[in-house]
Amino acid sequence: MYRGDGDGGIRAQDGAHRTTGACARDTTGGRAHDTTGGRAPTRTAEAEAAELLRRAVGYALGAAQSVTPALLGRPTPCAAWNLGRLMAHVDDSLAALHEGITDGAVALRPREGPHRRDSAPGVEAAADAGAETGTEADPAALFRRRAARLLGAWAAAGSGHRLIAVADSPLTAVALGLTGAVELAVHGWDITRATGEHDRPLPAALAADLLPVAHQLVPYEGARPPLFAPEVPLPPGAPPDARLLAFLGRVPTR
Repeated sequence: MYRGDGDGGIRAQDGAHRTTGACARDTTGGRAHDTTGGRAPTRTAEAEAAELLRRAVGYALGAAQSVTPALLGRPTPCAAWNLGRLMAHVDDSLAALHEGITDGAVALRPREGPHRRDSAPGVEAAADAGAETGTEADPAALFRRRAARLLGAWAAAGSGHRLIAVADSPLTAVALGLTGAVELAVHGWDITRATGEHDRPLPAALAADLLPVAHQLVPYEGARPPLFAPEVPLPPGAPPDARLLAFLGRVPTR
C-alpha cells in the first residue's frame, strides 16, 4: 500500500504515491488487482483473506521486534531504502489498509499528524510524525500500534463483499486484504535481512498460501518494470518461501 514515487502498491493506481524513493524489489507492483477474479467473494474467501492477513501481520510483527533506532540506517533488499525508510513505508502500508477497511476508500496521500484517523493525540501524533522520516523513537512500538488497529478494524468490518475505492479503481475488501498480506509478509522478510535476524525465515506454509496471490498481482513478465526486479531463478524443488521471494525479485538467502 504505497504512497510514494515509483514504489508501487495500492495507492499507485494513478501514479500518485505517498512516500518517496523506490523499493526495486517491491511486492505489489502498483497493481492492486482484484484477486477474486471478478467474482463476488464467498464467506470462505473472506475468512481465508482475513486469516492470511493475520498471519502476515504476525510474521511482520515478529520481524519488527528487533528494529531499534540504531539500526535504521542499515541497507535492505529494497535497493533505494534503508531500514528507516522501509519501516516508514510499512507503517504507511498499515495505515492505508486501515483507511480502506474503515473508510471504504484509500486516499492517495496520507492524513497528517493528529488528523489521521488511526492516530491518537499527544505522543502518538508525535510518533507518527517521526515515522515519516524514519526517526520514530521506538519503531517497533509504532508498528505494533498500527498492526493492532488494522487487525481490530478488519475483525469489526464484516463483509468482504463491499467495494473499496483505491484511487479510481474499486476492489473488494478480500482483494485489499490479500494484497496487504503479500506486501506485509515479504516486507517482514526484508526487515529480517536488515536486522540480521536470519533465524526468522518467512514461514513456508504462509508463503505457499501467498504464492497464488503474488502470481495474480504480477500476472506476466511485462508487468514487472520498472517496479520489480526480474524473477530470480531457483533450482527445482525450492521451498515455497524461496519461490515467493524469488518470484518477487528477491534473492532468498537464509
